Amino acid sequence: MIDGKDIKKTKPEQIESAETYNEVELVLSDPKKITRIRSQMSLEDETMTIDFLRKNSYMFAWSPSDFQGIDPEVIVHRLNVDPQARPIKQKKRAFGVERNQVIEEEVSKLLKAGYVSEIQYTSWLSNMVIIPKASGKWRMCTDFTNLNKACPKDPYHLPRIDLLVDSIGGCALFMMDAYQSYHQIFMAEEDMDKTSFITEKGVYCYNVMPFGLKNAGAPYQRLVNRMFKKLIGSTMEVYDDDMLVKSRKERDHLQDLGKAFSIMRTFGMKLNLTKCTFGVRGGKFLGYLVSERRIEANSEKIEAIMQIPSPKTIKDVQKLTGKIASLNRFIARSADRNLPFFKILRQVKNFEWSEECEKALKELKVYLATPPLLANPMVGETLYVYLAVSIKCSKLGLGER
Repeated sequence: MIDGKDIKKTKPEQIESAETYNEVELVLSDPKKITRIRSQMSLEDETMTIDFLRKNSYMFAWSPSDFQGIDPEVIVHRLNVDPQARPIKQKKRAFGVERNQVIEEEVSKLLKAGYVSEIQYTSWLSNMVIIPKASGKWRMCTDFTNLNKACPKDPYHLPRIDLLVDSIGGCALFMMDAYQSYHQIFMAEEDMDKTSFITEKGVYCYNVMPFGLKNAGAPYQRLVNRMFKKLIGSTMEVYDDDMLVKSRKERDHLQDLGKAFSIMRTFGMKLNLTKCTFGVRGGKFLGYLVSERRIEANSEKIEAIMQIPSPKTIKDVQKLTGKIASLNRFIARSADRNLPFFKILRQVKNFEWSEECEKALKELKVYLATPPLLANPMVGETLYVYLAVSIKCSKLGLGER
């Protein structure tokens, strides 16, 4: 039975859509362990959903002690270090009292979790980097700059974001995130010492794959592609540690989710409950706002362009074109509109922000003030081919009248 006290309506910030959600206690003995489900469900569907999630509560992790990691027989992360590369030991950096305290607290957590071990001898040595968060807290990272330079890039590709986003329109969705995803993969024993880092209290190395390594994304994508190969493209989509289960028919959603959970249970993967939302019809996925039939541009990305000042250097133009590239799908005649910016990038010397560029930037901002919505076509709907041609470029599109 579902007690009404177990359910609280909310509209979480990370799910930007018109829907509202119920917060549900997943573990009745611990009110902090909650998950989110769509509030517009029928009472029967809501009851079945909550029962399903509570029966599968072991699929979620709240601390590193809640999971064992992926079996090393399945995958470990090996560093492909160029044999010609000379090992580099970075000189220890000096930090203030506050930052040193943050480092020691974070390292203590890593030691307790079993993510790192103290080490005596090492050929490679990196420093820690402390980055301030918007919340006022600190984020600790490892500066693997030298090690990354010595490792050729892994060519394993990530899925195309636009295709993933297009495929989920009109589906019931379960958006989920692996708990400390990269840390669920162990480092190969012979490469652990290469991940060594230094603090005031000692030298440590990672036992698990750390964030910040050049090729960390590739083995993780290999893992999830291997795990969910029978489901990807039909009832699942996976991009790095962003995963979702999708169902065309809402009545099939628990069954589809059960298949995904079964695979994760086999491989020992755990989910981060705080980043999971169940049974939604839309939300924020890979930088897009996806609803039942529409794909909207991320308002944060639009605002970043709206607030950008006129570039004064080549680097400023590169930043501008990078921001524009993330919104290309929503900009009609994007190549034509942005041609003045790319002309400047061809002229590395004698930088000049011309009147043509300033006009193009102003027009782009006006256009993005009311960006178009992309819609998934309905089955049997008549579509038209549109061809746009200018002196400088041409573009073809498929859409409604």
